[in-house]
Amino acid sequence: MSSRNNGRIRVCLLENHLMVRAGLKMLLGVEPTIEVIGETSHRREALEIASRGRPDIFLVDIILGLELAIDFLPELLARSKNTRAIVLTGITDRDQLCRAVKAGARGLVYKDEAPEVLIRAIQNVHSGDIWLPRALMALALSEALAGEDSPEAGKIASLTPREREIVALIAGGVNRQRVAEQLFISEATVRNHLTSILSKLDLANQFELVFYAQRNGLGSKGSLSSSDPL
Repeated sequence: MSSRNNGRIRVCLLENHLMVRAGLKMLLGVEPTIEVIGETSHRREALEIASRGRPDIFLVDIILGLELAIDFLPELLARSKNTRAIVLTGITDRDQLCRAVKAGARGLVYKDEAPEVLIRAIQNVHSGDIWLPRALMALALSEALAGEDSPEAGKIASLTPREREIVALIAGGVNRQRVAEQLFISEATVRNHLTSILSKLDLANQFELVFYAQRNGLGSKGSLSSSDPL
């Protein structure tokens, strides 16, 4: 966790509705590992907070009045290199959600999920993991592979959907134990999948896999900053 502020995770709320922001502040305020350091519904104020407050996590709603947070999310994250974004939304449109991931969001939580899911998402994304619904992860991978005509296209196409999920998680800095937990499989199964993946991609080890995934668009940018061991 961040060394600032006694190790608590510094969160800024980028949410359009006052009542929702108030509820989030109450929810996060009782969690000892988290501190809300700012809140806004405006692009300009969010950019100022990113520059001055440098939160660990931006908790972002996609729709902010007449504009979309997706449109300025890359600029927001560029203001503070160590800041990560989690989308908290009621939107289920996959195109918009994939746009959010492409814009730099490292996590996505639906507003109808249990409060503890949001807490876990904040903690895991802050630790370097990616927190995405499996269906959305698979869709994002499919789009990344669409139209791919590089020499590696055949190798990548040989991966099964489950193998692609594992590649994305590994590229995002998630270690084998957490991959197993997120996919509800055993660590032995993860190891078997990794053996198959490395063989299909002609790679020597997991370290090479991370760089391969980054180079071929199979992981989120910046995921190599993970503090978790590979």
